Amino acid sequence: MAYVLGIDVSTTGAKALIVDEKGMVIAEATTEYPLYTPRPLWSEQDPADWWAGVQQSIRHALTKGGISGAQISGVGLTGQMHGLVLLDERGTVLRPAILWNDQRTGPQCEKITKLVGFRQLLEWTGNPALPGFTAPKIIWVREHEPHIYAQVAQILLPKDFIRFKLTGRYATDLAGASGTLLLDVKKRNWSREMLRALDIPAEWLPPCHEGPQITGTISEAGAAATGLKAGTPVVGGGGDQAAQAVGVGAVRPGIVALTLGTSGVVFAPTAEPFIESEGRLHAFCHAVPGRWHLMGVMLSAAGALRWYHDLLAPDQAYDDFTEPAGDIPPGCEGLLFLPYLTGERTPYPDPNARGAFIGLTVRHGLPHMTRAVMEGVAFGLRDSLELLRAAGLRGIDQVRASGGGARSALWRQILADVLDTELVTVNVTEGAAYGAALLAGVGAGIWPDADAACNAVVRVTSHVAPQPAAVEAYHRLYATYHNLYSALKPTFDALTDFALSS
Repeated sequence: MAYVLGIDVSTTGAKALIVDEKGMVIAEATTEYPLYTPRPLWSEQDPADWWAGVQQSIRHALTKGGISGAQISGVGLTGQMHGLVLLDERGTVLRPAILWNDQRTGPQCEKITKLVGFRQLLEWTGNPALPGFTAPKIIWVREHEPHIYAQVAQILLPKDFIRFKLTGRYATDLAGASGTLLLDVKKRNWSREMLRALDIPAEWLPPCHEGPQITGTISEAGAAATGLKAGTPVVGGGGDQAAQAVGVGAVRPGIVALTLGTSGVVFAPTAEPFIESEGRLHAFCHAVPGRWHLMGVMLSAAGALRWYHDLLAPDQAYDDFTEPAGDIPPGCEGLLFLPYLTGERTPYPDPNARGAFIGLTVRHGLPHMTRAVMEGVAFGLRDSLELLRAAGLRGIDQVRASGGGARSALWRQILADVLDTELVTVNVTEGAAYGAALLAGVGAGIWPDADAACNAVVRVTSHVAPQPAAVEAYHRLYATYHNLYSALKPTFDALTDFALSS
């Protein structure tokens, strides 16, 4: 029996997932680590925490699965996208990693857009300059921490730092590199034009690889740290959303992946590079060779419910906490929630956007507010789906929901009603780590390609149909929700200015 290992370096913890050649999950282990917000709008982590978490999770998974590291045929990597890891010439980390949800780089995005031009950015990279992306973070360090910038010799994404620790080699995957604002998405390689325009040395960036392509092997040091066998191949893998899409079988046009995790994602594979005319959707390479995808991302999805739950009932089980919301009618008797707790990306690339309850009255209790949070996230995901439709994407055969939030039957029904589409789930619950494991299996020769891997192991397990009465109610309410951002934008900016000046 052959086994593969998927490693997910997420925002909350390091997951190791062992999968056999039939697609069965043999064992998994997760090690949590902290996130730091030293200033308003900042979000950072220590790469040493990732590495310690990965080591612990791999060893725990091997022990739980009752197998040795020598039985692992390949390793796939995935993780949070866009984060900036800076290394010096000795491979030493120079500062805490600046994460995907960090919002400090608004001014740098404006400078990049002015320098390059909005249309030229879309032509060179497929995307506008957004605070979450990596390039603005590089410019921020150059402007605010020149003593750090002067020592930089290598730039990595979070999962690629783990690749370096495992293999001793610098490499990245095309799906992850797409979110740096430095990749020519159409040509599937670094954009020399962007690097020249931003004066970023090309030698600071690692070589790019397709998702199933072998990027290196486990080194002696990596083997000693993890229990894996030296020489085990490590494939490119993918950014968390591309790997998640592989994990649920969204590898061909027509199957849309909806991820309800810390962030919320609507992911649509395409056979050709497809760039939305106003840059409101991300245009990235897929982890599947020769394919691309359009993606809408909201920064706080299940993360919004987690914040709300931890604030009001941290000791209560999620199912018990959300169950009363099932008795509340769609629309919560006129209560709306804006889920912009960490700024927003799609459709509003605005680090100043803030969360809000709108319409509170004395009739509203906690069940109303709970359902409003779930509905607000669903409306935010509908924003992305509407943009896909408006961009001309046709032939959506199926929407596959995954992520921690998708385990809630109530939330799945709300999503089906708000989106007015059938929602399905699949037998895969481990998402990105599972997709990384499948890519490792392709690289190790267990499956010939990603399509064959998904066809062999991913199965639809449930269907949720929209309810006509709820669809009508949400359709009316969505128009009101959609108007709230523009109405509150001046307030968001004023409150952000106040917080930064305090």
